[in-house]
Amino acid sequence: MPFCDSSENGTRIFYKRFGHGSTKVLLITGLAGTHESWRPQAKGLTGAAGANVDDDAVAAVGDEGLDVRDREAQEGIEVCCFDNRGMGRSSVPTNRAEYTTSIMAKDALALLDHIGWKKAHVFGHSMGAMIACKLAAMAPDRVCSLALLNVTGGGFECLPKIDRQMISLAYRFFRAKTPEQRAIVDLETHYTKGFLDEYVGSCTRRDILYQDYVKAISSSGMQSNCGFEGQVNACWNHKMTSKELDTIRSSGFLISVVHGRYDIIAQLDHARRLAEKLQPAARMVELHGGHLVSHERPDEVILSFLELINASKSKLQPEEWSNMQEKQAGWLMIGTPLTLTNKNNGVASNLLAVYNLLGKLQLSFLYCIGFFIMGYEHMRGILKTMKPVKVAASSS
Repeated sequence: MPFCDSSENGTRIFYKRFGHGSTKVLLITGLAGTHESWRPQAKGLTGAAGANVDDDAVAAVGDEGLDVRDREAQEGIEVCCFDNRGMGRSSVPTNRAEYTTSIMAKDALALLDHIGWKKAHVFGHSMGAMIACKLAAMAPDRVCSLALLNVTGGGFECLPKIDRQMISLAYRFFRAKTPEQRAIVDLETHYTKGFLDEYVGSCTRRDILYQDYVKAISSSGMQSNCGFEGQVNACWNHKMTSKELDTIRSSGFLISVVHGRYDIIAQLDHARRLAEKLQPAARMVELHGGHLVSHERPDEVILSFLELINASKSKLQPEEWSNMQEKQAGWLMIGTPLTLTNKNNGVASNLLAVYNLLGKLQLSFLYCIGFFIMGYEHMRGILKTMKPVKVAASSS
């Protein structure tokens, strides 16, 4: 079994490698996902139908063990994807403090060391994109390029837009106890309704994917409470400091921020705002899809990855790569509402205050939903354990 021992608290990380080649790609999974989440991209980038055999033996040799002729013969792409701590076959620490995006980035760096990769193109999805950002700030010399799919800046930006649909999904998510129940919620969370309702032959995508999801959840098991709470804690406490963003910006590698326009989990505006902060090296790519745009639009995501890899190899300058409009004095940048300028400072301050207030209210509302659901389940448990007491009729 291919495992990597991380230096962080003795955690073991399960991984798989696909394809062969001098171009190395590290794929980092999102919240509650396993390495299988990247299968369309692993296959699309490498052309390999399955994982490489005997990963441990290959890891022991590493890149240094290949002679020049082998390297020249391997002009292709090799992909490595893995289960984050708290999910799949990787270790599940019980202490919530052992889950941060920084610690998980160190897990990823330990994996690069283990398989002998000096540098890699680092691509992450959702929570995995947050981890990728931390990795790029910690070890920019090990990053060839950076792709961030359906990413946010962490903290309250992890909160979805609160509406009737989201309240229903949150309620059903907390109540899901079986793979079948969880699969229904996951499908509505990951994909757009139009995509799920499309027919493939005589069945809808929803029916086909439902069977796949149930099978996948059943084989990997429902995520443990420790793992789920730990990964949520990592997302909630994630924050990129100005110094970390400066490090990424000044490192010289190219960046793609790829997002589904109809993502109900990670809101598009947050991704646009992060792309702006990463100027001049970032390109914003918006696709027709939901949170799991890598599955809903796999070919387009693979194409965006290949464009990034090829642009990096050709040493394209960041200014030539970016498609973001430059900010001009007195105007807001398109796609980044509430990116405030020095014009009309009074109005800007009021808008910022309202924005921060709405963020706090949204967080409070989500907490209320959570407490309501927990209280409801607690009362149900109490009522189930209570038994009616028979009182004998008094004879007087």
